[in-house]
Amino acid sequence: METISLQRDGDVLVATIDHPASPVNAVDAALHHDLGELFSTLKRERSARAVLLTGAGKAFSAGGDMDWFPLLRSVEAVHELRKDGRQLIWDLLDVEIPIVCGLNGSAAGLGASVALLCDVVVMSERAVIVDPHVTVGLVAGDGGAAIWPLLLGPLAAKRHLLLGEPLSADSALAAGVAAEVCAPEVVGERAMAWARRLAAGAPLAVQGTKTAINAQIRQALLTSFDLSTALEIPCMLSADHVEAVDAYAAKRIPHFEGR
Repeated sequence: METISLQRDGDVLVATIDHPASPVNAVDAALHHDLGELFSTLKRERSARAVLLTGAGKAFSAGGDMDWFPLLRSVEAVHELRKDGRQLIWDLLDVEIPIVCGLNGSAAGLGASVALLCDVVVMSERAVIVDPHVTVGLVAGDGGAAIWPLLLGPLAAKRHLLLGEPLSADSALAAGVAAEVCAPEVVGERAMAWARRLAAGAPLAVQGTKTAINAQIRQALLTSFDLSTALEIPCMLSADHVEAVDAYAAKRIPHFEGR
């Protein structure tokens, strides 16, 4: 993988998102592919008893790379993206060993969905979790339409998803989304402590319990995930999405027309 490194630390496998072309680990074709490769690999992991997933630099993942979006304006491109994105999320849920997400910085879009679908979240006090799909003219795909309502309830999820409103570290802790909030410089240390606690547990019991709980999350995905990704495809080919990308480049407020 070009954008994710793996390192073993005893019973913990540390996966670090470190995109050489993006200081905020924005998701482009390379990182999207590598995330899919990561979770496919973790499904088959036999040695580690826990995974620590974190990011290098100032962000966990800043969401979709706006320079990548213009390359996705064809039926063929969005069809392949839908298939790859769908497999990525299902593979993440199929990983049986527990995953601790060390949110060293903000998680947006797909990065937010990945973080929220992990098993324990340790969050920098400066970080936020946000899904800005709608603000760039897209349906909240990537699993966001399923996992946000499950964690926060439908009304709160609508507020965050329809308006792209960030979930702060303090609010995430109060909602039970974050297990711990700490200073940015100790996120790795604290996330590793949680990973070691999980790794010290009885593997069959830990993994079996996670699998049973994830069955409920899978039901939520069956309800919303495929629908949201299907609805996202025409949006990626819409004039409103083009307007959002153009407005971002020009540093102006987009004007949406519903077409």
